[in-house]
Amino acid sequence: MAKLYFKYGAMGSSKTAQALITKYNYEENDLRVWLVKPSADSRDGSDILRSRIGLEARVEILPPEGDVYALFRQTGRVACDVIIVDECQFLTPEQVDQLRTIVDEENLPVICFGLRTDFRCRLFEGSRRLMEVADTIQEIKTICDCGAKATVNARVDADGYIVTQGQQLMLGGNDRYIAMCHKCWVRGIAAHKKIRLHSSQPK
Repeated sequence: MAKLYFKYGAMGSSKTAQALITKYNYEENDLRVWLVKPSADSRDGSDILRSRIGLEARVEILPPEGDVYALFRQTGRVACDVIIVDECQFLTPEQVDQLRTIVDEENLPVICFGLRTDFRCRLFEGSRRLMEVADTIQEIKTICDCGAKATVNARVDADGYIVTQGQQLMLGGNDRYIAMCHKCWVRGIAAHKKIRLHSSQPK
């Protein structure tokens, strides 16, 4: 019986790399993969999914008004064996429900990778709906610089200070975000401490 999977982790936890490795593993077994991502994630170009370790693949873009189930039926995707979604936090709740329908009606596994919460520790809409309807929820773990488990996607401004206000969607990588444990995040805000981003650390 097929399932809807939600695999989430903080920034830098190798979510995209795992999505691409999962794609490779299916294809190595002669299974067909439909790889998609929401159009909100445009960092790597219009149709490229790229991980920080250099893995990449062509991906189909899903606009916020797009009906995933209708696209699945209209484009002949019924021939695929699995659907893999990256940056699933940017899905609309309706799109998550459409993926749920594909699992239920087509008996096709759907594996979603993404963030759970934003830089304010608030759920993304897509992630909230996945937490509600996914069959399997799995955390992809990474660590804070202090060694504790990282759970917060801290946003850092151009001067190196943690940001606690602003729009939810602001694309960026190591130049703008860092994964932190909740304690370090709270202390960093309270102390107005400058945060050294990983991209600025000496190698």
